[in-house]
Amino acid sequence: MRRAVLCLTVCAVAIVGGLPQAIAPSFAMEITAALDSRQGQSGSPSQPPQPAQDEFVPADQLPPDAELPAARMVIAAYMFVWVAFLVYMFSLLRRVKKVELDLAALERDRERR
Repeated sequence: MRRAVLCLTVCAVAIVGGLPQAIAPSFAMEITAALDSRQGQSGSPSQPPQPAQDEFVPADQLPPDAELPAARMVIAAYMFVWVAFLVYMFSLLRRVKKVELDLAALERDRERR
């Protein structure tokens, strides 16, 4: 019972932390198995560790759960930054024109006196 609660807790924390739902259960099982072996508890037999990945896997061959939708977010971030920059530059240009008009008016007033 304690192992199941621990496994569910680790799985929930992994999902909330951003781990894809397809990977979170196996991650939780590995964590609980590591904790069990560290504490010297004998519970149900844990799954054997999977061999490490030896080769590069292209992004188009990854399962949909392992892919991150970062491209859209990066494009949106760049668009936001450029729009903010252009609005700021437009604002600066308007203010500079206003200051130039004020200076011209002051020069005219000074020449009149």
